[in-house]
Amino acid sequence: MKKLEEIVAKLSNVMVQMEDTAKDQFNLSNLTHTQMNYLETIHMLGNPNITELANILKLSKPTVKVAIDKFIEKDFVFKVQSDEDRRSAHLHLTEKGKLINQMHDFAHKRIAESFKGKLNDHETQTLIELLNKVLCK
Repeated sequence: MKKLEEIVAKLSNVMVQMEDTAKDQFNLSNLTHTQMNYLETIHMLGNPNITELANILKLSKPTVKVAIDKFIEKDFVFKVQSDEDRRSAHLHLTEKGKLINQMHDFAHKRIAESFKGKLNDHETQTLIELLNKVLCK
């Protein structure tokens, strides 16, 4: 078990380093990993409302609202009132928010390329299968 813990810690460090390098390359080093996670989740959910975002992030609506208000101030996100429910608004990424998402995707691609460069095709497929087994419910 200790060896697995060490590997998970190393993997976590590699991911943080790759994301930090990408943030530097995109001149976005002032963003936290939590902020990037919010923006990535908004993108993945396809313009959610605050309730949907809070549910996925497993955070309270007031906590998410405070973060979203800051993103709006920084011009990363904007709200569009729902056509179906006028009390609700959907969150959209601005061009600046989309750039951050592209940077995050770039970091993920670099990590995957790093793995692929050290593994043959069979090992890569095995790693994909094992990670899917561990991470997907």
